[in-house]
Amino acid sequence: MIDRNVVKSIVEEWLEDKSYFLVDVEISSENKILVEIDHADGVWIEDCVELSRYIEDRLNRDDEDYELEVGSAGLGQPFKVAQQYINHVGKEVEVLTADGKKVKGVLKAVDGTKFTVAVSEKVKVEGKKRPQLQDVDYTYDMHEVKYTKYLISFK
Repeated sequence: MIDRNVVKSIVEEWLEDKSYFLVDVEISSENKILVEIDHADGVWIEDCVELSRYIEDRLNRDDEDYELEVGSAGLGQPFKVAQQYINHVGKEVEVLTADGKKVKGVLKAVDGTKFTVAVSEKVKVEGKKRPQLQDVDYTYDMHEVKYTKYLISFK
């Protein structure tokens, strides 16, 4: 079986002088290699092809046969690395908390592994008879939520 760390180091070598970042490397028991990269402005197919060729030039099919797929982290898919959170600050996200509650709001900030989401909620305001809609900030740890993903809007 092909070593994940070998593929990861090949990808990181290719990424050195680029503004792309590695999201994930998966290798199945049948040697199907899946490499996901991302970029703040999206991923270009030409770059996926270039990375694919770069990997193929460094892995020997005579030693071990494999299937290789290089692509972007899917839009609307859960975030896997901190850079994805950073790239989506100011955009609407959905968070599934550890206790199974879905929260939708605007990703306000990222600090290390913590991130803050502003959620519009009805809040009782002193001096008002009815609750008012206000943004309430919730802070989560990336490793303690089930997922966070960008909400695609067609407005």
